[in-house]
Order: sequence, then C-alpha cells, then structure tokens
Amino acid sequence: MSKPKKQKLTLISLILMIFTSVFGFTNITRAFYLMGYASILWYVLAAVTFFLPFAFMLSEYGAAFKDRKGGIYSWMAESFNPKFAFIGTFMWYASYIIWMVNVGSGIWIPLSNAIFGVDKTQQWTPFGLSGVQTLGVLAIFWIILITFVSSRGLDSIKKVTSIGGTAVALINVVLFIGGLAILLLNGHMAQPLSPGAFFQSPNADYSTMIQVFGFLVFAIFAYGGLEVVGGLVDETENAEKTFPRGVAISAIVIAVGYAVGIFMMGAFTNWTFAFTQFSDAEVTLGNVAYIAMNNMGYQLGHALHLTEAASVTMGVWVSRYMGLSMFLALTGAFFTLIFSPLKQLIEGTPKEVWPEYLTKTKNGLPVNAMKVQAAIVIAIVALVSFGGSGAKYFFQVLVSMTNVSMTIPYMFLAIAFIGFKKKKEIEKPFEIYKTQTMANIAVIVVTFVVGFANVFTIVQPAMQGDLAGTIYSILGPVVFGVVAVVMYSRYEKKYILTSGTL
Repeated sequence: MSKPKKQKLTLISLILMIFTSVFGFTNITRAFYLMGYASILWYVLAAVTFFLPFAFMLSEYGAAFKDRKGGIYSWMAESFNPKFAFIGTFMWYASYIIWMVNVGSGIWIPLSNAIFGVDKTQQWTPFGLSGVQTLGVLAIFWIILITFVSSRGLDSIKKVTSIGGTAVALINVVLFIGGLAILLLNGHMAQPLSPGAFFQSPNADYSTMIQVFGFLVFAIFAYGGLEVVGGLVDETENAEKTFPRGVAISAIVIAVGYAVGIFMMGAFTNWTFAFTQFSDAEVTLGNVAYIAMNNMGYQLGHALHLTEAASVTMGVWVSRYMGLSMFLALTGAFFTLIFSPLKQLIEGTPKEVWPEYLTKTKNGLPVNAMKVQAAIVIAIVALVSFGGSGAKYFFQVLVSMTNVSMTIPYMFLAIAFIGFKKKKEIEKPFEIYKTQTMANIAVIVVTFVVGFANVFTIVQPAMQGDLAGTIYSILGPVVFGVVAVVMYSRYEKKYILTSGTL
C-alpha cells in the first residue's frame, strides 16, 4: 500500500497562515491611540519598505535551507559567518526574553477585564505597593509558575492557545462589524474626518517629526512574525509561483486590513472622549485595546438607542470577552515561548558555545537553561517595575523594549542576505531577487528602515528629557549583544583557534 501523499498548502491556505501569524488586533488599537488616522500612512509605508521585501528574503532563505535544523542560525552562518549568525540569533532569542517581561506584567490587564469588564490593575495596591509594583510581583510569580509547569513536560495546557487564538480572531470580526453598524446607525464618524487628520496625530505626544518617526517602529513591529514564513516554502504547492504570489497578496491584505481597522476605529472612537474622558483607568499601551473595545460596546448601545445603563453594560461585556480571549491566547503563547526559542537557540547553535550545565535536558527540554532564563526575566521585571514610574510610562518602556529587541534581529537577517546571494554554492530552488543588485537594494531599504525606526525610538525619550526611557529601550539588545560576543569569542579561542579551523 503506497504512503498517502502529504497535502501541500494552496495559495489560499498559505495566505491564511501568513495572515494569522502576522496580523495582530492590538496593533490597530495602539496605532489609533498613538497617531489616529495618521497611523494608516505609516502602516502602509512599513508594508512597502519592510514587510514585502523582507518576506521575499525569508522565502528565499527558507527554500534554500529547508532541510537545516538550526533555523535562522543556519541561514546566517552559511550565508555570512558563524559569529555574526550567533550574535544575531542570540539577539533574536533576547527579544523573547523582553516579550516575557512585557507580557508577564501586562497579562493581568486582560484578566482584570475578563473579571470586571474594566482595567482595575492600577488600583491593586496591596501591602503598600503601587499598581506598577503589584504587576511586577504578579509577573515574577507568573514566570516561576509557567517555568515550573513547562519544565515537567506538561504541554497539554498549550491547547489553550487554539481556543484563545480563535477568540482573538473573532475580536477582529467584532471590530469590523461593530464599527460598520455604529457608522450606519449614526451616519457619521465619531472621529472627525479631514485631509489633515491623515497626516497629523490628535495625540500631543506625537506632534513633532521626531516623535512621528519613532512611531515607525510600531508599524514595523505590527508586521512581526515573518520568521514563520520561510519555513512554509517546502510545504507549499508549486512553490516557485505560489509562494511569491502568496507573500505579495498577504502583504496587501494585511496592510489593507490594518488600514481599514484603524479607519473603523474612528467610526466609534472620538479620540478625546475615548482616551481622556471615557475610562476611569489611566490609558496605557497595555490597556488601550480594552478601553477602546469597551467604548465600542458603549457606543453601539447608544447607536441602538439603549439606556445609558444598558450601553455601559454592553461595553463591559465586550471588554470582558476580549479580556478572556486575550488572557487565554497569551497564556497559551507563554507555555510555548517559555521553552521553544530557548530550545532552538541551544540546539541550533554549536553545543560548545554553552556551559555544559545549560545543555542538560529533561523531558526533552533544557530545564537548567529555563531556570536561568526565568532568573533573567525576573531580574528585568524587578528593575523596570520597581524603578519608580507611573503605569503609562511603565508600559511605554515595556513596549519600546519589546519593539526594539524584536526588530534588531531583522537587520542581521537582511545583511546576511547579501552573502546568501553572492554564494553560488548555495542551491537556490527559486529566486525572487533575480540579480545581486536587486538583492542589495532590498537589503539597504530594509536595513535602513528598521535601523532608522529603532534609532528614533531609542533617542526620542532622551531628546524629551527622559534619559531612563532611552537606557531601558537599548539596555536589552546591548546587554544580550555583549553577552553573545563574549560567549562566541570564548568558544573561538577554546575550540576554533586552537584547532586552526577558522
């Protein structure tokens, strides 16, 4: 009996897979909060100058190295050089450390919304702790709990991911249908439309060009998750033609989806009312999505001519639904990301780079490395949450740290692509960039856009007198970059230089 042929991804299924990996609902609400309608221009610009050219690079990498186990380390090591690859991969891993810091502190906001229908985390002040310090303590307990459970190989809890993922996907449907219904019932946009509204933010914190350029990293981060794209090449039917088309169509669909979503926010969100008067809680980048959706339910109630009390209740239940779905999705993601990037880092890179203690596994997981990882995350959480700041500033710092950490590795992958194209010995099943010149131009554009956005994100707080914000934003990448250089240099001296095989 012949073995059944593995079903390949069609154009539609490929587009759907890329869409679910990249498109993020909270990117819409955060964009509208920071820049209003003006964020649409920057999201489209990021798609054209970053998402599309970078996705094509990853698809070429993925096709050429589809049988390699080392992930992005193998791509960069064979294209450029192993040391460069190790630093880039280590910084890619570091971005997940910062993600854990961010989500470990922020996951209590969706839980609060699920229980109360509003964000009450800033009112949690036990034992004389501030709201921010309480979130920090909760994050520390959360990291310990997730590490403890995951290290025992109990991965059945990851089923939560699919439940939460479906619920979060439905939130997008709620936004589009709810926004459209409110617009049709009211007959006008809640946020006034004017030509200037698409170029100028209603947010006073984003009124200068320097501040606006800092927003570009939010737009780039909204297209994060592209790393999964490269691994889908060998799974795609007629990849040479289907894959480039799928990536191109996905980029357009995602960019249009973000643009329409941001525009729809204006159908039920008057910026001044929603973000300065509507909520009892201080608006932060951590809770803005819940405040916006609570407001949508409230505005839908008014558009349907319900009573004030009924409108408030409708808003609370929309917020509760979103809080529960986000809490489930983030919990599932945490159980995966607590070990997955770390496992790929240690198994994908040369074993000799790591102290023997960190390479020991139990239940198929690097448990010792997971304990060290937990200690690092806890130290960063304690540093940021007990560093003395309000909730709004706290979440601005966490989001900036996450954005900078997650986008810097993209520059490493882009730069290594020059070497990838030059090396004729690397077999390339299909090529989107037909010439070296085309590849070089794409690399320059992607590297410049990502670098430019990160420089402004890092420098912007210092230019406004907030030196601590700048230090926090760059602290993660710099510290992890230095650690990577020291670790690989030690490995070179011990194993490579002594054997004479550089």
